[in-house]
Amino acid sequence: MVWENPFPSKTIPKNCTYNWDSHAVNCDMFADCRWRMPVYDQAVSALIEDIYSRGLEKDVLVVVTGEFGRTPKINTQIGTQTGVTQPGRDHWPQSMSNIVFGGGMATGQVIGATNPRGEYPIERPMSPNDLWATVYQHLGINYNDSFDDFQGRPMPILPFGDPIPELMPVG
Repeated sequence: MVWENPFPSKTIPKNCTYNWDSHAVNCDMFADCRWRMPVYDQAVSALIEDIYSRGLEKDVLVVVTGEFGRTPKINTQIGTQTGVTQPGRDHWPQSMSNIVFGGGMATGQVIGATNPRGEYPIERPMSPNDLWATVYQHLGINYNDSFDDFQGRPMPILPFGDPIPELMPVG
């Protein structure tokens, strides 16, 4: 699932953006977070509470992620909608955060660390493919397998990556 606009039936504020594209040219990052984050926080925490209250925490795996991190430093640029200088953050693939919950996984931990400014990993660097290798292994899919593309050529499920042992189910 991709979550874009937190209020599909409401008009998006002028200094916000319909999706998570928090570049300064698209939105005022602080205004966008004030508009978006309360709904995000409520939705994710309610989902986790609901899964626990139904006793499904061993059966349901939730992964909350984006496709990259954001620049550690805020930059400013003139917004295309507002015409004024506003704060934002650009793409930053050197570091990112994810939430993994349930599925019988060993959760409730922080794995890895960045330098104090969040610029790059200094402890236990991983790639998104490590996360997906973990999910695939958990689902019983051999992440080292390949499949044939539409031309009949073998394509690996993942080009690289290994499961994250700290997350593997316990017991």
